[in-house]
Amino acid sequence: MVLEQYYLGCLAHASYLIADPDAGEAAVVDPQRDVQQYVDDARELGCRISHVFLTHFHADFVAGHLELRDREQAQIHLGARASAEFEFEPMADGDSVEVGGVRLEVLETPGHSPESISILVRDAASEVDPYAVLTGDTLFIGDVGRPDLRAALGWGAQELGGMLYESLHGKLMPLPDDTLVYPTHGAGSLCGKNLSSETVSTIGEQRRYNYALQPMSRERFIEIVTADQPDTPAYFSYDAVLNTREHPTLEETLTRELHELSLARVLELAGAGAQLLDVRDPADFAGAHLRGSVNVGLGGSFATWSGTVLDHDSPIVLIAEPGREREAATRLGRIGFDNVAGYLAGGMGALAATPELVERLARVTAEALSEQLDGPSPPRVVDVRSTREWDERHLEQALSMPLSRLAGHIEEVPRDRPLVIHCASDYRAAIAASLIAREGGREVAVLVGGLPACESARLASVAG
Repeated sequence: MVLEQYYLGCLAHASYLIADPDAGEAAVVDPQRDVQQYVDDARELGCRISHVFLTHFHADFVAGHLELRDREQAQIHLGARASAEFEFEPMADGDSVEVGGVRLEVLETPGHSPESISILVRDAASEVDPYAVLTGDTLFIGDVGRPDLRAALGWGAQELGGMLYESLHGKLMPLPDDTLVYPTHGAGSLCGKNLSSETVSTIGEQRRYNYALQPMSRERFIEIVTADQPDTPAYFSYDAVLNTREHPTLEETLTRELHELSLARVLELAGAGAQLLDVRDPADFAGAHLRGSVNVGLGGSFATWSGTVLDHDSPIVLIAEPGREREAATRLGRIGFDNVAGYLAGGMGALAATPELVERLARVTAEALSEQLDGPSPPRVVDVRSTREWDERHLEQALSMPLSRLAGHIEEVPRDRPLVIHCASDYRAAIAASLIAREGGREVAVLVGGLPACESARLASVAG
């Protein structure tokens, strides 16, 4: 048996290939939308991917189930409570699929979503304990799936929280301690609040150390797993619904999207409401960018923040270092943003003859900020980190405006003084500053190095 984990750091997403090379069969669980790696690895093992499972309709990415169906003729398997536009095999408690000598047995584990399942990985020829359980978003390493992400689709967090409690204690915790636990997300995912950077554990370890699995009442469990969850990006509900629908594959989308646009055409599209997305590093964006563009760099959590600050219904024009356009479009496609209208031919080089279209974004050091704050006309410092980060420690003079909420509240950003935007580094600060600068009417700068640089410069910070 082969059980291979694939970890996509940008989305903190784990997917799985389970194969029996002797039988020439393989299955994939929770695939990302660009599926070539699974196909290549299965071929190398001498296997065909005949089955694809979704543990639930993911909210934070668009899965590759349709891609594997169309490319490999794989059968799609979903939980028995699922409803979708495409053909699938519903899987209830105890239902199983044999992949050669490997049995994949389903446990219905609703809670994170009503259709959630977990998958036991067993030796099909024996009745020994399961080797592993693929827990989807029901059980993470150090956490459990949040039950509040289906609120926009009519499911209450209290109801799903109760289901989650029953799934964990009735289905997963009775498994033997040495059963390996393979979840679909790790640290950095917004599908929980305390996810570990580890990507595999055991039931026994989670029973001992996972805060949500300690002895407590159902009511107390619901209380703690619904409290202090991170803000939910608007695209989560969109992706959860898109995963239930028949839609173009990623390759079909990229074939349509990846074409050059002249500067004149880019300006025409922008004038008609297109979003200009500059995917270069924050320092490069600050040095020179096309007026009206938003910076979300490929070097960070690009897909998550693009999905947070951009509109999935309005066209997107990419501005990238030449050669990185496909990467940007692919990573947008992973969250279902199939609205790329093309990319600026030549990147920023296209603006060499039109300097009047170029703008710059100031960057200041912590030492310079310290001097400015002691001066007669101090700037207003805006902290765009999360509320949890703010509560842990923040600059005494700062105003909290989390980036996750900023796009819909630009009008609330103060206009009385110049602004210095900061985060934990300068990645989120650059996104926020570009959003504010796009609206005009404010003098804005990015703090280089974020809060750590401020503390090194002995700027006063407080907790709470």
